[in-house]
Amino acid sequence: MAGTADKIMGRISEQKPGWVCTPTDFIDLGSRAAVDQALARLVKKGSLRRAARGLYHMSRKSKILPGHLSADPYSAAEAIARRDNSRMLPDSLDSANLLGLTNAVAAKIVYDTDSYSRTLTVDGMKIRFRHTPPSVMRWAGRPGARVVQALRWLGPHASKDPDVIPILKRILPDYVKFDLSRDLHCLPVWMQSIVSEVTNNKASES
Repeated sequence: MAGTADKIMGRISEQKPGWVCTPTDFIDLGSRAAVDQALARLVKKGSLRRAARGLYHMSRKSKILPGHLSADPYSAAEAIARRDNSRMLPDSLDSANLLGLTNAVAAKIVYDTDSYSRTLTVDGMKIRFRHTPPSVMRWAGRPGARVVQALRWLGPHASKDPDVIPILKRILPDYVKFDLSRDLHCLPVWMQSIVSEVTNNKASES
């Protein structure tokens, strides 16, 4: 019969490489004390690395640089959100960059959350969680989240930028456009005009 440590490693192996976890991800595998002890043994053995207090990820060596790979910041943020039963959204500037709406690169790792604002250090990286209003957090976990975040960063002047609408029309898949159209009325007026054109006003079809 597999022990708690073996069960933990089995679950981690089912996730994507770089998955960051917390003890609460294994509460069904044993008592909290047993899980904590198993995680400590796995860290001591070298199977897992402790990224921060209560955060763990599988030990992986870099193929390019000496040493081990650091924890993925987005996976770490997701782990914290699961542990704290909160929601998170990717940074607005990072979203705008990912969608090709700006060449600017975020200097800090920031996530919007419905929890309280704070800054945590994970594997030497500072991750800032910024409390954000419910009107924005309603997009957490949804396909249209990054689009809304990107437009928030661009601001109202985005409606006058001739490149924004063509770019979004071209790159966004239909399921993202549909998701945006579902709650078109919940967006700021200036953002509604952009999304309406991008989605061909699909909101009127639903």
